[in-house]
Amino acid sequence: MSEISRRDQILATAADLFAARGFHGVSVADLGAACGISGPALYKHFSSKQAMLAEMLTSISERLLDVGRERVDAGAGDPAHALHGLVDWHVEFATTHRPLIVVQDRDWESLPADARDQVRKLQRSYIELWADQLRALRPDLGHAAAHAAAQAAFGLLNSTPRAGHAIPDTELRELLGSMALAALGVPPR
Repeated sequence: MSEISRRDQILATAADLFAARGFHGVSVADLGAACGISGPALYKHFSSKQAMLAEMLTSISERLLDVGRERVDAGAGDPAHALHGLVDWHVEFATTHRPLIVVQDRDWESLPADARDQVRKLQRSYIELWADQLRALRPDLGHAAAHAAAQAAFGLLNSTPRAGHAIPDTELRELLGSMALAALGVPPR
């Protein structure tokens, strides 16, 4: 197994464990056992458990922003099309990365300060990406209102760890997507 895929496997396992038991409820030995290696062998891949958490949350924030930019670019200047792409992407993320949403919400304070700053910077850029498209579609929205609308949509879409157990993911994706688009005032396709 390559270094990158092993790191990804460790991060995915850590996300599942942190989501289930909390960052402080998981030991290095627990992580190692879940990954099929000794706890100390994790230090070959990460300098600390906090470094693991930092990479986990920073990398997913980078991915959200990178794919979000791709979706806006694919919108070719059509803000409604771009917002459909952004909602589709965020729904996909929220339904496939539920543990990361739980970890972000619950274990934020366990992040080192520099990682918190980096994640916040990435999050602000992601919000701005959405807000720019909202303002282009809906000139009636001011800067602050567009930001608030984007953040409210994230709250809805990131509800998957709590709301997504009663129906299949395909139905949940459709439901969340249509609700988010309606809440943002984006016309249907």
